[in-house]
Amino acid sequence: MRSRRRAECPASTADPGGCEVSVSVSPASSRAASVDPWNWPDVARLPHASRLRTVAAERLVRHTLGRLPLRVRFGGGEPIGLGGPLMEVHDLQAFFRRIGAAGPTGLGESYMAGEWEARDLVRVLTVLAEHEATLFPAPLRRRRGTWTLRRQAGHRRGPERSGDNVRRHCARSSELSALFLDETLSYSSALFRGFPAERNLLPAAQHRKIDRLLDLAQVGSGTQLLEIGTGWGELAIRAGQRGARVLTVTLSREQQALAQRRVREAGLEGRVTVLLREYGKVLGRYDAIVSVETIETVAEERRPEYFMMLDRLLVPGGRIALQTITVPHERLPEARTAFAWIQKYIPSAALPPSAEAIEQLVHGCTGLRVAACDGFGPHYAETLRLWRQRFTQRAAEVAALGLDETFHRMWTFYLARTEAGFRAGHLDVGQLLLTKDEMAA
Repeated sequence: MRSRRRAECPASTADPGGCEVSVSVSPASSRAASVDPWNWPDVARLPHASRLRTVAAERLVRHTLGRLPLRVRFGGGEPIGLGGPLMEVHDLQAFFRRIGAAGPTGLGESYMAGEWEARDLVRVLTVLAEHEATLFPAPLRRRRGTWTLRRQAGHRRGPERSGDNVRRHCARSSELSALFLDETLSYSSALFRGFPAERNLLPAAQHRKIDRLLDLAQVGSGTQLLEIGTGWGELAIRAGQRGARVLTVTLSREQQALAQRRVREAGLEGRVTVLLREYGKVLGRYDAIVSVETIETVAEERRPEYFMMLDRLLVPGGRIALQTITVPHERLPEARTAFAWIQKYIPSAALPPSAEAIEQLVHGCTGLRVAACDGFGPHYAETLRLWRQRFTQRAAEVAALGLDETFHRMWTFYLARTEAGFRAGHLDVGQLLLTKDEMAA
């Protein structure tokens, strides 16, 4: 019997010299026939688009691709372009129709359907990201579909809907995470000593990231620490090993259960408490607060509430250390469209803020101040490269979890698209220090 569960996984919300990923696919026609219409309705069927729009999209895309540092082969013909990584379009009609109907979202769904392929997917997507404005001019960028309105309405319903999104996308995610993450189970950017990094160095790089964040918040023996967003528990364990008293909160029962088990195995039950709770309902005051790549999952209209919550929970003189993905402030309007495919298929994803937007919110809504901020985007690109490499190598185990080929292509595209965003400079990641004056009430 066919399962009606749509498989979804964690966000977190990627290297020209990295590993090449080659995914074998069937011819486009049989690929489309193999897509489960229940799980993947917008991939299994072509969107409605007038012939005029499809023809216009084809002319525009052919014209633009022919002037990029790519080689693009349409239907087995001679490649066009100025040289570079090869992109092969198998089903021309479907490819141009999807782009004409949905712009950047259509490009991603066309890949999921097997209508185009690239041996070095990250390099192709990096070139496309660098020339996104010419490849998808305003009329195509606006073609994002009715799902956008439904998603925005869902975010506006408040904390309960937000919790549903997180719980839904975390279904069975520990099993998937174990296949491509390292033993720390950290699904956020690591911090390396140098590039390129070997996979066996990833656990140390994740600990380096965590330790730097804890150092920033001055977490040590006796610190009353709040962590917002437990993940799989590695940061809470690391803080507990320093002698801190840790309360960590999550919206995922699966994350809570696994984190509690890991805390017990580390012998830290007396120091670390894992609580299933919406962050807005946390009580108490804390010497330090840490959170890793949580802001990106908070809808834009709820971010003032998020920072006011941080202010409320921090003692005077306390410190907050945050790790967050950011976009350049000037690119925020374009990023809304660029993130359309990710927001559609990664339910916890919201548009990352800019560093300037965070500073404006902190200054305008709280008594906190931004005391330090740095960026290390290339480290995220390297982290994503290693995740993608392992995910590709363990394709058979992914399939054994009941995740179909369309899911495999979706997750591969997600990792590669995000990696390309960091390599193109459209995304960054950084650690921020927020402080509170000791005289604050």
